[in-house]
Amino acid sequence: MAGGDVPRDALVVGMAVTGAAVARQLLARGHRVVACDDRPGAAARQAAADLGVPLVVAPTVDEVKALVDAAGVVVPSPGVPAHHPAIAYAEGAGVPVWSEFELAARWSDLPVVAITGTNGKTTVTTLVTAMLARAGRRVVAAGNTDLPLVDVLDRPLDLVVVEASSFRLRFTESFHARVGAWLNVAEDHLDWHPTFDDYVRSKARIWAHARPGDVAVANLDDPLVATAARSQPDVRWFSTARPADWSCDGERLVGPDGPVVAIAELPRRQPHDLANALAACACAVEAGAPAAACAAVLRDFTGLRHRLSLVGEEDGVRWYDDSKATTPASVLAAVRGFASVVLVAGGRNKGLDLGVLAAAVPPVRSVVAIGDAADEVVAAFAITGAPVVTAGSMAAAVDAAAALARPGDAVLLSPGCASFDWYRDYTERGDDFSRLVLARPGVVAGPPVPEGPH
Repeated sequence: MAGGDVPRDALVVGMAVTGAAVARQLLARGHRVVACDDRPGAAARQAAADLGVPLVVAPTVDEVKALVDAAGVVVPSPGVPAHHPAIAYAEGAGVPVWSEFELAARWSDLPVVAITGTNGKTTVTTLVTAMLARAGRRVVAAGNTDLPLVDVLDRPLDLVVVEASSFRLRFTESFHARVGAWLNVAEDHLDWHPTFDDYVRSKARIWAHARPGDVAVANLDDPLVATAARSQPDVRWFSTARPADWSCDGERLVGPDGPVVAIAELPRRQPHDLANALAACACAVEAGAPAAACAAVLRDFTGLRHRLSLVGEEDGVRWYDDSKATTPASVLAAVRGFASVVLVAGGRNKGLDLGVLAAAVPPVRSVVAIGDAADEVVAAFAITGAPVVTAGSMAAAVDAAAALARPGDAVLLSPGCASFDWYRDYTERGDDFSRLVLARPGVVAGPPVPEGPH
């Protein structure tokens, strides 16, 4: 995927995991690097010191302009929003702004399978990586995980499976994927992107620089994705609702060459699980895995933690940790697989319309509202008639949900919001919920579930 030269002088904005990796790889290739960070933690400061990179802390606007003027390229970390002064000034001054994906595209020809989407991309990335490994390919997952893409370029690999966030895709000019999948799109990250249209355009860059031989994998059931995909010369469609290259016939997942696996054999078979499985099969087969390897992985896959993972069961009530659900769209997808739900929702809103959560009724029949957005959650369900209570802590939320639940219910922590009001991240939130549930005297723990890339 090599795509051109990289300017000698680089400004890295943000020195967390990805920023430190970018700085390290730039230095290794002979570039001069300066970094800035508005709120560097101890790890960021240490990384800069270890690398010998000058780190400007909380620069003023004038200092930012001077840093950009001295740079040939600006490389923002994924958490740095598009409206950051360094990005805004660089774009106005004609200085390239590239993510680590663009650097990787200019440094390496390593084949890439890239997966983007509002929901499901971590799961699909995990599945595709496992399918290719089962087929004997030397492969790793990188990107929107703890392993940046730039850190795998020199490894002895056949290909890399990349979880492609909108943050990384937005700042690309030549990055392309041998197989590029767009799973779905719904409102998300509007605290980062200036508009929903900007978010969608960023996702669409998964195919913006496709080359002859590249394949697009697209969700026929998502109108925005389907519209964008129709401009691509080579598309593999997946759908759970209609005929497609990869589809469901009611009893089996079916590919271009016939049935792949019986749905009854799959440990995960809710509607979004089937969509993820179809997308993963399409990607893996296009990247060289046989359908038999895909089926074998799907038969063994029990899901990832914090993604509708069963925590335990108590008196006919099943408790689920879906802490990774940080958008209303992901909540609506989660509840579709249940007959009756007590929903625990709220947290820090990412600039999204929580009013759409009303569409979760039914199967949601009662709600526990938590976190900074509790009042918004209450307002969302006010028109539905579903009872809503608020809780000031996760312990109080678990107690309230237990009081509301009855046999046959699923109690679902599916917040629809970020976790940063009460927790460091969604994993800490899900772990706290699970700990509190398992501490209840009558709860029988569910099966262990792998963490997956984070």
